[in-house]
Formats: sequence, C-alpha cells, structure tokens
Amino acid sequence: MNRDMTLSEKLANLPTQPGCYIYRDERNKILYVGKAKNLRNRVRQYFQSGRSADAKTNELVSRIHDVELFVTDNEIEALALESNLIKKHKPPFNVLLKDDKQYPHIKITNESAPRAVIARRVVKDGSRYYGPFLPPSLAWQTLDLINRHFQLRTCTMEIDGRAARPCLEYHIKRCLGPCVKELCTLDQYDEAVRDVELLLDGKTADLEAALRQRMQRASDELRFEAAARYRDQLKTMSRLGEQQKMMTVSDEDADIFGYYREEQRLALALFTMREGKIMGKREFYWEDIRDPFDPGLFIGQALKQYYTAGDYAPGEVHVPVDFEDRELLEEYLSTKRGRRVHIIAPQRGVKRDLIDLVEKNARLNFDQRFRIQRPDMQKVLEELREALELPELPERIESFDISNIQGDENVASMVVCEDGAMKKSDYRKFKVRSVEGRADDFQSMYEVVGRRYLRLLREEKPLPNLVLIDGGKGQLAAAARALRELGLEALPAAAIAKREELLFVKGRAEPVRLDHHSPVLHLIQMIRDETHRFAVSYHRKRRAMRDFKSDLTSIPGVGEKLKARLLRNFGSLKRVSEASFVELKPFVGERQAARIVEHFAALRAAEAATSDDEESD
Repeated sequence: MNRDMTLSEKLANLPTQPGCYIYRDERNKILYVGKAKNLRNRVRQYFQSGRSADAKTNELVSRIHDVELFVTDNEIEALALESNLIKKHKPPFNVLLKDDKQYPHIKITNESAPRAVIARRVVKDGSRYYGPFLPPSLAWQTLDLINRHFQLRTCTMEIDGRAARPCLEYHIKRCLGPCVKELCTLDQYDEAVRDVELLLDGKTADLEAALRQRMQRASDELRFEAAARYRDQLKTMSRLGEQQKMMTVSDEDADIFGYYREEQRLALALFTMREGKIMGKREFYWEDIRDPFDPGLFIGQALKQYYTAGDYAPGEVHVPVDFEDRELLEEYLSTKRGRRVHIIAPQRGVKRDLIDLVEKNARLNFDQRFRIQRPDMQKVLEELREALELPELPERIESFDISNIQGDENVASMVVCEDGAMKKSDYRKFKVRSVEGRADDFQSMYEVVGRRYLRLLREEKPLPNLVLIDGGKGQLAAAARALRELGLEALPAAAIAKREELLFVKGRAEPVRLDHHSPVLHLIQMIRDETHRFAVSYHRKRRAMRDFKSDLTSIPGVGEKLKARLLRNFGSLKRVSEASFVELKPFVGERQAARIVEHFAALRAAEAATSDDEESD
C-alpha cells in the first residue's frame, strides 16, 4: 500500500539541482514560495537546529507541514518560475507586487503594412510592443501623433496594393494609402513603420537625422509634398524634446526605484528614464509588511516579480539597497535585453540624488494614499483622467440613474459634478416615456441619455467631459448606443457597478478596479450616491402625487358613492381633475364642486414645483 512521504522523509531526500520550493501548512495552504541554486542546501537551512533567524522566519517554519519541489535546468529558470508561482498563489510570507492599474502598450502589428494599436496584454504573436505608458493617457496621445504625422493605416483590411481607390483616411492625410500601389508602395510604407519604431524606442536623435536627410533629398528632387511631410515630422520631434524638462547626465535607459515605509504600510515608486529623460512614473502599495522588515529582501522580491512579468529590460536599474539575487537578476535581464544590464545601488553622486528624488515621491504617494487628509481635487481629477484614459480633464461630469418599482413610475435623474463639487443648479429630472408598466432600465437609460444630449446638440451647449452611469455593462451599453446614434461616440462614458465597485469604461473590455482607499473611487462613489438619492427622491414625489391624484375619497366629503358618480359621468379621473366648478356643480353641488376644484389646483401647483428642473424636449 502506497503512502505519502512525510516532511522529514522529503527533507532527507532533497535533490541538489536548482529549482523552486513551496511550503504548505497543515491545511495544504501555500505559505511561501522560494527558489534555490541548490534545493537541498537551501531548504534544509530552514530546519537546521541552532540557526539564528528573525521572528518572521520562525513563524513560517512553525507552520510548515509539507514541501513541494520544482526542479529546473538552471537558476534563471528558477527565478522566472518563482515569480510566476508567487503571482499565481499569493503566499502570505512572500512580498506581493500589487498594482491595480493595467497600463497600455502600443503594438506594431505583425502583418503586411503593420498598424499601430493600443494593447493591454503583451502576447507572443510576432508583433512588437512598446510600453507600458505612464500615465495611460500618454499611450493615446502618442498613438494620435503616430496616425497624424506618420500616417500609418488604421483599417483592418488585407493590404495587397490592388485596391481601386483609397478611403477617406488617405484624403484627410491620416494614412499613406498602401492599399493602392500607385499611391504608396510597401517599401515606402515600411520606411514609415521603421520611423515609428525609432520614435517608440526613444531614438529620436537617429530619427531626426534620417528625417532631415529625406527632407533634403525630397526637396532636391522637387517632391515638395513629401518634403513638407518630413518637415512636419521634424517639428513634432522638436516639440517632444521641448516638453521634456527632467534631464540627467546619462543617456542610458534606466528604471529608478525608491520606497517609503511606516510600520506595516509601504509605498514603492518607480521612475522610468529613456535616453536620459524621465518619461513616466508608477506606484505600488503594501499594507501588510511583516516585521522585521529587510529592505534588501523586499527590493529583491519586488524587482523579480516586476521584470519577469514584462518583456522590456532597461540598460540600468537603480535601487536604494543591494540585494541577494542582484547578479542573477542582472543575468536574466541581460538575456532578455540582448546586451548587458546593470543593477546598481549608488551611494553618492547624481544617481543617488535621483533615488532620493524618487523616495521623496514615494513619501508623497504614501501620504496621499494612507494619511487622513482632504485630497487636492485637481490631482484627484488628474488621477481619474489617467485611470479611465480620458482625452481631457473631467472638469464636468454628468451622472444618470433610473428609479422605479416593478416598472411603476419610471423616472431618471441627472446630477452634475464640476471641478469635484456638486452643482445642484444643473440637476435634471426625467419622466421616462418609452417604458410604461414594466421595468426596463436599459431602454430607460437609452431614452434619457439620448434626450439629454440631443437637447444639448440642438441648443449648441457644451458637452460634459465624462458621462457616468449608475449601473453595470447593460446600462453602459444602452447609454453608449444613444451617444453613438447622436454622433457622440467619442464622448467618454463609464458605469460603476454597485456591489463590486468596478468601473466599466466604454471601449474597454476589462473593467477598472480602483483601490478602496483611492480618492478617485471616493469621488465616483459620491457622485453615484448623489445621483441615486436624487432619482429616488423624485420617484417618491411622483408616486405620492399619483396616489394623491388617484384617490378622490381623500377629498373631504367625497365617499365611494360620489366617486362612482363622478367617474360614471366624466368617464375618467383625468376629466374629473380638469373639470371646472360649473361642470362639477350639477353632479355634486356647489360646496363639493369647490372642494374638488381646489384639490386638483393644489395638486397641479405641487407637481409644477417638482418639475421646475425637469428635462423636456
């Protein structure tokens, strides 16, 4: 009869090859993932008597019930496997690199006449990926620059040069027209693709030199339209250079890390430098750092997870402290980059000054994330713009919600947030017209959003920077359909789901998950809650007025018999409510006719008061 090996038996038969080890507790839950050049030596170190270890390691060893092994061919393979296992299982005794944001890349597709597109996932499909872009809006700005100045195609048709005529994109100078051989050959188009790749690689000096040569050659050959295009591209390169203010003495691509920690909370900051220019930044946060804290162990584990997840390696990595596997990670990154990568922990000079700068930013990030303080609303709006990849700052947000009870009294609300503050004077109410006697939030949202922006277009009033929907994918799709039919497909829209607090963004497949401490999420929740409150308030008023209006017996002196007589003679409650004193008098007498007229007059006044800000068209 076979039986499982005990932990002591496994420890006695450990292999000497490189690989990864997984420690599990008595419930088979994974506690820790590690890697080793020699599994036998590394794993046995944890269980040696008389060893000196910190409290964290002692706690880990006391909970180990089993060990699982993965043998690899070399230590570099073990490093990559360790990172993948940590990300998959999230062991409590490992440092977990957490980042809620999904940063976009620009992808140069692997096809005839390649395209430049935004990609959120890097896959091995033969395409070239550039990024990640920090902030995310920079990816869309760069893509717009590529399409406008380098004129790569945006269509998905198969390019063979046999098309009879080009599309509109060619005529508005947004495409070189490779679909028509007489307009642009594939060799000419590939030259533009190589220019784009130089731009995305950060090799602007090489690109500028090539563009100047082509501009001069085109001018000498009297091809003035081509020379003008090269001139415009050169101007674009110059503007990009002027926008970059932060410079350093090195021309090497580098990633610079720094951190700030208090107790169990920590903020890690990364500055990305390309050709000596600070191009972007990224932040990571922890709330569960265990004591005692080992800076070298922390930095080493964080870097291994960060670099094994992507496909890019810079020439240099600057870190605040040295760590155990630095040389091994250097070898791994050098293999990935195709040339030598250096990981350094500078103690003085310009590079140490840069780490100090990153650590100042890490402390600022820490304060904004964890300290109780009122956030700078301008910064919150900037972060919202980055999170949703909006083309401009969301200074005006219009938010919609639907309210009904089983299809009864379908109404909607719209509230407005300007510069982070609610603007009640611009609130609007809607009576839903296309849905009666049934609950259909999707159709109701389609109607209300369509009515709102059709009116703004007719009156030539400015549009908001963001349309926010209280709901999920279905409500967002209905709102997007209404915007699309009005020619407003470019107007940004997002929806926030009530339970998961996920943000669904129009045009994006994956939802955005904001951290529950984020001021951006708090702003969105505040707008959503105010929209819901306003919708429910209006719905209650509508129901109260309906109940008041439908019950004639609430009028003093009107009983069931008199109510039946009025309905029999006037045919409906609506006609009774519109009847004059003279028309009512023959059926109920002077005194009762006066009461009925006063009742409905008061009701109409109350209804008018609640409809002063109702949207109509």
